[in-house]
Amino acid sequence: MDETKKGFMQNIGDLSFRKINETNFEYSIKISEKFLNTGGIAHGGFIATIADTGMGNAAHIAAGNKRCVTINLDIKFISAGKLNDKLIGKVKILKKTKTLVFISSEIFASEKIVATTSGTWKIL
Repeated sequence: MDETKKGFMQNIGDLSFRKINETNFEYSIKISEKFLNTGGIAHGGFIATIADTGMGNAAHIAAGNKRCVTINLDIKFISAGKLNDKLIGKVKILKKTKTLVFISSEIFASEKIVATTSGTWKIL
């Protein structure tokens, strides 16, 4: 289920998502002015939202299209995303059990890493 255009995500806009192979996925979005904090860089909450959504979509597919919910999400902010940067999240399914999916992601702007993320999703 592609959640990139539904519910809360309608507020974010044009987040795209694609499957590369069984364990690798990618999501991307351009940073617009509404995603900036008062310092003029991409807001950390925006970065967390796109990571959670992109990784959650990957969990859903890895779980055989079963609904999944985020149990935990860890983010390390490395550098800043700026206005008009295209953020690309590279997702890797690390492990899947009967009830959990473990995932990591790196978010890039051009060749620069903006954040690293990891998390666990519960298969419902």
